[in-house]
Amino acid sequence: MEFMPSSPTFKRFRRKLTVLVRNFDDLTAMADMFEGIQSLPHPLPGVPNFRRVPSYKVFCCGQPTEEGFEAALNKVCGDSYPKDGKIVWINVRQEPCVYVGGQPICARPPDKIGKFAELGAVTMDAVVRDEKEFLKLCTTRAENNENKLKFMDVNSVEQEVEFKDAKTLANVMDSVKEKFPGLVTCRVPIAHGAAPKETDFDAILNTLIGSGFNTPVIVNDHIGDNRATTGGIIACIFKEFQVSASYDGLVQSIPGVDMDVLKMDKYKVDKTKDPMVRGEFNVINDLMKSLEGSEYAKKECDKIVDVNGTPNTGGSGLVQIREEIAANKMNYELMEDAEQVVLKAKIMDNIQKYFYLIVFTVYMREAIDGSKDEVSEKNAVDATLRTGKHAINDNELVIKKNFVQFMQEKDGLRDLIEEGKGNLKWERDIPDLAWETLQDMATDDFDKNLGAIIKNIFSIAHALFSDLMAGPDKKRATYRFASKTLLRLLPAKQKAEVDMLISKKRMALDLYDILGHCTFQRPK
Repeated sequence: MEFMPSSPTFKRFRRKLTVLVRNFDDLTAMADMFEGIQSLPHPLPGVPNFRRVPSYKVFCCGQPTEEGFEAALNKVCGDSYPKDGKIVWINVRQEPCVYVGGQPICARPPDKIGKFAELGAVTMDAVVRDEKEFLKLCTTRAENNENKLKFMDVNSVEQEVEFKDAKTLANVMDSVKEKFPGLVTCRVPIAHGAAPKETDFDAILNTLIGSGFNTPVIVNDHIGDNRATTGGIIACIFKEFQVSASYDGLVQSIPGVDMDVLKMDKYKVDKTKDPMVRGEFNVINDLMKSLEGSEYAKKECDKIVDVNGTPNTGGSGLVQIREEIAANKMNYELMEDAEQVVLKAKIMDNIQKYFYLIVFTVYMREAIDGSKDEVSEKNAVDATLRTGKHAINDNELVIKKNFVQFMQEKDGLRDLIEEGKGNLKWERDIPDLAWETLQDMATDDFDKNLGAIIKNIFSIAHALFSDLMAGPDKKRATYRFASKTLLRLLPAKQKAEVDMLISKKRMALDLYDILGHCTFQRPK
């Protein structure tokens, strides 16, 4: 059977697969706006959580209303930047989005209603195409409901709105360009938690190449938090590339100028903070050893992560992606088993994202030399200074190699992050001497020593969790530790029985449930 990508058989299969995966009749309309969406001070009407990244002409926000687009662009231009000048707007949402009466409404699967949703591998072409299909679906539903569209809010409460002035997001942006003709838009759907795909980095990069350092860049997602922050970090890394690649030659031509002015790794690590807060995860430490330039790049990346983060690290935003990993890891040991599974995946996804941002910074640093040397014969004389260095206009910079090619050349990095993102200490270690004492008591006579075993377990737990403040969280962590430790100490037969009951959900991993089973099974 012919099954090449260009064959009719393959195309029919792809169409069938698309229908199976993306059945639009099952999608639910959900309002983007909700009460409490604005979390930052100084709100800009119609533009959730709009802010500027300190030190960069990069802005982040949530999905604006139709009027909000103009408000955001007017704010970005201010009194000095021309409204017909180049402005880059990058939308990093995965969800198809349409506008009804000027308000954004997105498409969500029924089981993914809420503020956040991971929609899988969504492509740029697919989301643009799907918005047209979603508008058709909304139109049909409204026609069958007296021209009113039913939709859900983020709390899954059904509402309806008069279906008027409906258009796709692309239509809205075309209207905005009439007043801001220099506006360049790009749709790069990235996941909420996981790292952007390598092709996503290139898509953002291709949109930014040709812009100037002073060109405003706006990045939006639904609320203006995680994905917008990630896109903002990538844009800032590119801005630093522009500074170094454009002005290195110029600075070197000026007598007496300190070349340290172009060093981007002046970030000072706060050694008083926890290593996880500093981003010193095991896989990141492995990266420092295996990739040349990554130590320099981590400092530059951390500086950019900080200013894209919360006010606590010098930013103006909602999320500090590096410190959020550490905070989630601290919460991990307080969660129930089912919640731990979800949180563990989130932690590993965010470590992968942080890893990729550092690697992307290395890639951008390497691209600097290539860009400085990429001068055409036509402007080589004008661009070459007396030092032999080049002074290139920031909007004329080119990049010889894309990020996908860079990663292909360093393919071991892909294996490194896949295998290492979960390389964390997920449970606290019991001191060897204390564990040996517990084992001796359990081996000697488990039933007879059960009371003493429980007392010792809680004594160990009190010492292990001494860093937690007294309260429900510490109590929960201590109790879970006691439950898991007792399970490990059970005699083989009883442990097999309890493991079986837990796996079949006939028993919870609970200290008193385990004790009850043990005492019930104890021979008279």
